[in-house]
Amino acid sequence: MATSEVLFIWILWAGIWLFIWFLLSKVYFQQQIKTHRKSAVKKSKEVTLWYVSEKLAPIMPNFPYNYKDLTFLWKWVDYVVFDWLSTWNLKQIIFLEVKTWWSRMNANEKMIQKIIETKRVRHEVLRIKDMTL
Repeated sequence: MATSEVLFIWILWAGIWLFIWFLLSKVYFQQQIKTHRKSAVKKSKEVTLWYVSEKLAPIMPNFPYNYKDLTFLWKWVDYVVFDWLSTWNLKQIIFLEVKTWWSRMNANEKMIQKIIETKRVRHEVLRIKDMTL
């Protein structure tokens, strides 16, 4: 009889500890979910602000180029600026990357910058009639 009481107490004790562990883990994981959600919302706001600022950069007061001379590319190079083309006096072609605050160029953007700086850029005309299907 004493052994069955001891066994019951051990099982009860283990059940209490398992229940406490379950509650603590539940609280911990709920806190982790809240942290991840806050982080995701913050990152989403930053990305949205980045997209908006890239698109609105040409209408800012200190923007150095005429918005009529811009072509928005978005991927790897934000704009191609045909400087003074709107006045029929093209002076230069600029590959413009718009960055917000402390953001840095990624590897692709750095490679493009290097290619442009080493003047390995050319112009091609692709005629549709030359292409075979």
